[in-house]
Amino acid sequence: MKSKSILTLLLILVGFVSCDEEKLNPVNPNQLGVETFYRTGPQLEAAVNSIYAGLQANNLYNREYFFLQDLLSDDCATGGPQLEAPRAQVLNHVFDASNPLVSANWRGWFRIVHRANLVIENAENAVDEITDAERNRMLGEAHFLRALANFELVSLWGPLPLRMEVATSPDGSPRVSEDEVYQVIFSDLNFAIANLPLKSALTGANVGRASIGAAQALAAKAHLFRGEYAAARPFLQSIISSGQYSLVPRYLDNFELENENNSESVWEVQFSEDFGNAGGWNGDGSGIAEVTFRGQEYGPTAWRNIIPSTSLVAEFETVAGGAAKDDPRGRYSFYRVGDTFNAGASVLTADLIQGDATRPSWRKYQMIYARNAENTNSGINFRVIRYADVLLMMAEVENALSGPAAALPFINQVRARADVDMPPYPTAQYPTGTADQMLRAIQHERRVEFGGEQIRNRDIRRWRRMGQLANEPINNWNNRYDRLPLPQEEIDNNSALTSADQNDGF
Repeated sequence: MKSKSILTLLLILVGFVSCDEEKLNPVNPNQLGVETFYRTGPQLEAAVNSIYAGLQANNLYNREYFFLQDLLSDDCATGGPQLEAPRAQVLNHVFDASNPLVSANWRGWFRIVHRANLVIENAENAVDEITDAERNRMLGEAHFLRALANFELVSLWGPLPLRMEVATSPDGSPRVSEDEVYQVIFSDLNFAIANLPLKSALTGANVGRASIGAAQALAAKAHLFRGEYAAARPFLQSIISSGQYSLVPRYLDNFELENENNSESVWEVQFSEDFGNAGGWNGDGSGIAEVTFRGQEYGPTAWRNIIPSTSLVAEFETVAGGAAKDDPRGRYSFYRVGDTFNAGASVLTADLIQGDATRPSWRKYQMIYARNAENTNSGINFRVIRYADVLLMMAEVENALSGPAAALPFINQVRARADVDMPPYPTAQYPTGTADQMLRAIQHERRVEFGGEQIRNRDIRRWRRMGQLANEPINNWNNRYDRLPLPQEEIDNNSALTSADQNDGF
């Protein structure tokens, strides 16, 4: 998958569909277009690759996705002087329908939907150099990626303009209910599960493509977001029973370059400096850099726009003496003054850090663990779903359905990771005798395990909607932010929408 950048010239092809058929009849056989493409297996695979490539765009994992998710949560604060006004608005929950960070994510995910629709509609036209099994596998990937995009959209925006077909005219689409969107999501994921391979079957150039486990994990996440514990359980059980996944002994292997696509990775977005450049700086997010700006934005020796929040830092268990121990995930997640970097050759000093050097900086996804400085080219893959997430989702499901005793093996398995080696639950700080006590332990464990991994925002939202938060964690929280505003440009340009379709409060 890391070699897929050679195919991104196809983005021009899949991004446009002509509305004037008469001018294209007869079709020019020397010009790429929907009418002349999608004829062979390699062409269909190139189109599937273009869906994956959309994840690397500026408006998604290259830059804006991690900003939106982290700033909406309580994991992050601003650390340097360069956090632009639109990002500060999201961090402080004072944004509106014109916020460009909100709009960028909306556009990015709908671009994924569009590209997936192109593959799904045209796959049957590929008849040369392809088997039925290969076609179904590629269709499975397209259905998975469309489900991913729709879940990202519906979980933040609620009812959506649902696009099930390729847009061939400027006609708009009305919003449909969340239930209708989820019906499509689960239908797509069922197709993907039936047609995708096991992760172990993805070798060579296919490493990083969607697998059965990725589709099952996404289905479980979607059901969990809706509070549907019984529906989530079989998907999680299938992953756990598959023998395809295990926790890696070293926690930081989940955030560094050398051990990507490891046994803990259920699915990750692929990046590589081999094809990287700063091309993600573009107006519409369509440029593909195959690198992320995460290190430059979050790094202690770089812009340091985003740092860990004080509440996240305080969440890690710390003790003085006794049989207990500090949670090592705190030092694995953060850099502090005095820590070494650059493969141990450099020491982080206060003069290297922008802003308040007494506050820690992010360590996850930082390239300075191996080099002397961050820049806008980072090839570290984004681990979107880890097996640790599967185990903690299962703990939450079992706690809700069968009680705390059934949840303990899953939550303690995460704490027992070799280089984490935390005392098992129950602990003095987190007794787990009741379902409510176990839920608090799971909420704690999810926060310290996944800090800064774009998971906390959605966790807070689902627990809030189910009345499962002990305290409101977001400063300036107002119920208007339960769902993000539809971008004003969407209301202006979608003929099926009016201002009355805007989410409450905007």
